[in-house]
Amino acid sequence: MIIQLMLTLPTDLPPVSILSGVAGLSHLGVIRVAGEDAVKFLQGQLTQDVALLSLAEARLAAFCNAKGRMQASFVVFKRSEDEILMVCSRDILAATLKRLSMFVLRAKAKLSDASADFALFGLVGSAIESIAGGTQPTWVNANFDAANVVFLYPGNGQPRAMWCAPTGTPVPAGEALPLEQWHWLDVLSGIAMITQPIFEAFVPQMLNYESVGGVNFKKGCYPGQEIVARSQFRGTLKRRAYLAHTDGEPAVGQEVFHASDAEQPCGLVAACAPRPGGGFDVILSMQTSAAADADGRRLTLGSETGPALVLLPLPYSLLEDI
Repeated sequence: MIIQLMLTLPTDLPPVSILSGVAGLSHLGVIRVAGEDAVKFLQGQLTQDVALLSLAEARLAAFCNAKGRMQASFVVFKRSEDEILMVCSRDILAATLKRLSMFVLRAKAKLSDASADFALFGLVGSAIESIAGGTQPTWVNANFDAANVVFLYPGNGQPRAMWCAPTGTPVPAGEALPLEQWHWLDVLSGIAMITQPIFEAFVPQMLNYESVGGVNFKKGCYPGQEIVARSQFRGTLKRRAYLAHTDGEPAVGQEVFHASDAEQPCGLVAACAPRPGGGFDVILSMQTSAAADADGRRLTLGSETGPALVLLPLPYSLLEDI
């Protein structure tokens, strides 16, 4: 069943003009998995079905601990049948590479930090048209000479894509887009990637990963699979991800409170970025009961007396069950 949150935009939020351009994604890094067992190895580690991933597709995926808590999240795509790239936040890359490497054992798969080998740029709006000739559906992986262009979820209703090519490839042409604005569009896409402040804080559904193609419930085992599946099939989802706006200055990992309980936080900030025109937009992972009562009671940032948070509509529908 698909459900859609019906929330209204705050009337005092000024509209944001359409953004367009090319942003250097210096906050992201690349893990390369190469070898004849690369697919088989990742199939046993990620929430995504890597075995079904074609060369023309990309996917969102998570790497969980045994309790189903996300240790990392990736945009995953193949450059060839035995070379897979996983793009993730740089601040968790080294530790994630070390953890994944512990499970390789006798598999014919080599894991490495390939961040220096590839350049990553974000494309927004008309920059996609000039480089890729137009937009494609989300999670399409298109080849343009040496580059892979992965089409992402829109942000603020604007098309976005990630350009990945070997270092030294000419940089995509287009007006420079500040990284801060790319971060804001990331937040408005409703998809939070795992960074160090929220390491092991959430099971995938707490960030709506099952609703944006980040979890495949039909694949084989991976660390934490039983808990992830139980959360979905037994109707025990008590926390979800929501979009919100605040005039405060949030930080990833900061607690969120509801007026009904000043002592216990009802959620955490999973991602945030300044909104052009003022304030911050954030992705919150919080109790569904707090979100349901958000119109009648205040949500606040950091403490009971912190800056108010106003919920915004998600840009996608939530998958309630399978």
